[in-house]
Amino acid sequence: MQKTTKTLLFAIYILVVVCMGAATVIEKYMGSDYVASCIYGSWWFVLLWAVLAALSIVYFVRHMTKAWTGIALHMAFVIILVGAFVTHVSSQRGQIHLRKGVFSNQYTIVDKDNKYHEATLPFEIRLDSFEVKYHAGTDAAQDYVSIFTINDDGKTVKGKVSMNKIFSYGSMRLYQASYDNDMLGASLSTNSDPIGIPVTYTGYALLFISLVGMLLDPRGAYRKLLHNKMLKRGALLIAMLFGMYAPNVNGAYAADKSGDVKARYLPQETAEQFGNLFILYNNRICPMQTFAIDFTKKLYGAGSYKGLTAEQVLTGWIFWGDDWMNEPMLKIKGSELKNTLQLPDYVSANTFFNKEMGGYTIGPYVKEYYDGNHDKFNTQAVAIDDKIQLLVNLQRGVELKIFPYTQQGKTTWLAPTDEQPQTMSLQNKRFIKSVLALLYNEAEAKNYKHMDEIVGKLQKYQASNAGTSLPTASQVAAERTYNDIPFANNLFMLCLTMGFVTFMYTVARLCRKCRTGNSFDTHADIIIVWLSRGIMLAAFISLSYCEYLRWTISGTLPMANGYETMLFVTWIVMLVSLALSFRFRILLTCGFLMSGFFLLVSHLSEMDPQITHIMPVLNSPLLSIHVSIIMIGFALLSLTFICGLTAIIVRYLNHNSADIMLALQQLSLLFLYPAIATMGIGIFVGAIWANVSWGEYWGWDPKEVWALITFMVYAAALHPKTLPQLHKPIVYHIFMVVAFCTIIMTYFGVNYFLGGMHSYA
Repeated sequence: MQKTTKTLLFAIYILVVVCMGAATVIEKYMGSDYVASCIYGSWWFVLLWAVLAALSIVYFVRHMTKAWTGIALHMAFVIILVGAFVTHVSSQRGQIHLRKGVFSNQYTIVDKDNKYHEATLPFEIRLDSFEVKYHAGTDAAQDYVSIFTINDDGKTVKGKVSMNKIFSYGSMRLYQASYDNDMLGASLSTNSDPIGIPVTYTGYALLFISLVGMLLDPRGAYRKLLHNKMLKRGALLIAMLFGMYAPNVNGAYAADKSGDVKARYLPQETAEQFGNLFILYNNRICPMQTFAIDFTKKLYGAGSYKGLTAEQVLTGWIFWGDDWMNEPMLKIKGSELKNTLQLPDYVSANTFFNKEMGGYTIGPYVKEYYDGNHDKFNTQAVAIDDKIQLLVNLQRGVELKIFPYTQQGKTTWLAPTDEQPQTMSLQNKRFIKSVLALLYNEAEAKNYKHMDEIVGKLQKYQASNAGTSLPTASQVAAERTYNDIPFANNLFMLCLTMGFVTFMYTVARLCRKCRTGNSFDTHADIIIVWLSRGIMLAAFISLSYCEYLRWTISGTLPMANGYETMLFVTWIVMLVSLALSFRFRILLTCGFLMSGFFLLVSHLSEMDPQITHIMPVLNSPLLSIHVSIIMIGFALLSLTFICGLTAIIVRYLNHNSADIMLALQQLSLLFLYPAIATMGIGIFVGAIWANVSWGEYWGWDPKEVWALITFMVYAAALHPKTLPQLHKPIVYHIFMVVAFCTIIMTYFGVNYFLGGMHSYA
């Protein structure tokens, strides 16, 4: 009976995990509404969870642990499931559409089958005003604010909702949802769940207490692990080897001589003056240097071109666009386009303009793409078309939104081609129309001193007409520093080089130790360890400075997109490996490898390193808490992966490695417990944030689902009594290596394959 219960329990456990993973794939092709009604909201899925909870209770009672943390932890999951069920059957969601000055008691509710029905509110509500708040000088929304009045049997209540700031009236909570185009109406989401939320939050509170207690309980498994003799006697003290710094892969471009550039360009000093101007770019006000770097990278794939700075490239295109149309700086990434059209890796823009072939030669392929043919050839043609359109818009002046105009406290940034406001002074109108022409004439005449003077006047114009939209001096200084130093690029090459070299050295040392049994360090080993630790410290300080700069520039914690979260998880890996390297030197290798890998992925992938204003819905302190805690968990689990990989390789090379295998298992468990704790806390903090933001603490989004799958898979490793096979070091290490695939799926698979609300792609 006991064995049957155990077998059935894990069969249902695996089935739940598989069903959730399959549902995320089905959602990609069938849509969210389909999986919401046919899987997540279906009777059989609810029954699966109910059976899993029931079997878990039966098994737990029969094998009840004496540790209070274990009891509280499993009780927490049961309470959370009960709360989720109560919410599923008793909560009521809806939406109210309001028009300014009009009382209404009608709203639309959503039933359990995601069908909409009209219903009557227990009160009347009127929209008094709606406002979209923007970041100064931009079209980037900072917040959406609805102010309304509730009339309940003569009782009048004033209310206000905005993003992440809800309004509660009785059991009903109101959320900002959307607004009408004429700004005279707004839609509010409603949620009424007076029983389910308190029950679920009770489960979350108990989960938090038990997860923290799991790490602090003196009689718990984790504290016993910390006193393990194998960890104490330093069986894993491994000497690290100093790695050589790899050359900058983009440095080849910078090493080229600018004499190879046939097009005309400004001297570096004059071009830098242009870089100090401000521009509305990517929906924020930033130095033109930032726009120049992104412009050059998009065209050429690097931040410089044959020894010319990005500012020189940009100003060259502005003043001598016809010359630069013949410059081979457009990088073609795909082989299909190159092979079909017989093109080199770098071509000029004029390559795609031929009167004898009908003018714009890739125009038909671009049309095919937008007609539905998304094969690799047409996709690559569109990528080139995007670059050419950027050049065309730049030469027309469309991209140069460098002229601010402020009226009644609202600032608009204009391009020279934009229609000038009628209220603008005649003097400013004439300045906008003439200043670029004057600069062009001086550039042709090579009067660079006069150009600097004109640019100085343009800077004064911006300062006097930009209102409050200009960034602060500290933000400007931070951005220019950030632009000048390729932090992530340099660090990933350093860390990967150190990682691979020290990893091979570590494996060799472990194998030699298995043969000789000698674990003593020479003086050379000690010197090498400290050199490696010094390199890790330097890398950590550099990355910390990079994070500080991005924080200063944006004004918010840098965790708003995939690139920033990848930098943060790298920062955590470096911090953990550096701090614990004094006890476990192997963590220096782990830290170098994983930080190098994360930085490489952020460098090579489609992650966007651009700094942008954060979306209003993300403007919450809970976001920073949620993301940071989850990323800490991912970072710690990545170290368990390296421990597992090292153990498997050592086992393959030398069968006499039982002590090393066991020691690596203990070290892996040292990270696994806090990783599980942080992941669990991070998940329920995210759920609370979701409930505060849009009234649903769990929406079965693919990222949410795969985070839960990751938690459930790794949690299995904390049950060695139930799964005695995991006592064996080799089985444990193989499990940890395979389990790491769930993290890859959670972070990268969801972002770039499944999509969803949480996707960073």
